[in-house]
Amino acid sequence: MLILLTNDDGIYAPGLAAMKDALDGLGEVCVVAPATEQSGVGHAITYLRPLIVKEVYQGDRPFGYAVEGSPADCVKLGVNELCPQPPDMVVSGINGGLNAGINVLYSGTVAAAVEGAFFGILSVAVSLEFDENPPFHRAASHAVQVIRQILANWRKVGARLFNVNIPLEAAQHDSPEVCPVAMDVGRYGGDYEKRTDPWGRTYYWATGEPPPRRDAPGTDLLALAQGKIAVTPLHYDLTARDALERMGQGTIALESNPQPFEPSASSGHQALILRSARRKPRAASAKRDGV
Repeated sequence: MLILLTNDDGIYAPGLAAMKDALDGLGEVCVVAPATEQSGVGHAITYLRPLIVKEVYQGDRPFGYAVEGSPADCVKLGVNELCPQPPDMVVSGINGGLNAGINVLYSGTVAAAVEGAFFGILSVAVSLEFDENPPFHRAASHAVQVIRQILANWRKVGARLFNVNIPLEAAQHDSPEVCPVAMDVGRYGGDYEKRTDPWGRTYYWATGEPPPRRDAPGTDLLALAQGKIAVTPLHYDLTARDALERMGQGTIALESNPQPFEPSASSGHQALILRSARRKPRAASAKRDGV
């Protein structure tokens, strides 16, 4: 079995090395990972610049390929160009930090697994709760046991995309409990700290506060708070099917002779044009002054 291994922390991340060591007992591993950290990039794809690829070695042995792009770029290149044959599975991780709740939508780790699922390949994202000295190798050992069971059952389950989150408590336990759970959709992570730089300019820094303690049963955040490994089957079809059904046919129709829109002088659109026109001379002057 050929496994394409990637991440969003970069090819030199210790979590990637630990995951490769653990997966070596499961099959041949082809590593294709970002050259630099890509945390929080979501499902970004590179279109406007070339994707530079460099082979990376551990000592005198080939380790994998470093790609100057996103995690999703890595999977696309791995499947189409860099793997010796189409991979049987994509594994993304181990990420340093949980990707649970709505973080699934921001995560480059999960996006890489989603990209693998786009190709029809069984794909698993693996994340470990953040710590200054994370036990990546113990977490990787637990993750491979979970992956083995996913391999044995994914067709019966009817999913090819899975998100695995490991809390520190579980990583340090010999036989932690594993829970199949839903993704929690509670909002968090929206606070910013306002600061001033040495030139007097205002900037904002995301505080990155931890997710809230959730009481909803059967969700990843609650399972993780209880020290359990959370396994969530995902899909990437974002259609709100209930709403689509209720909309029915013909609920939205365009007029055959719509009235043309004529913005007034006081409209926001007109004001934006005027403000933009006033700014141009100042910008040109600033450039001449070398600012």
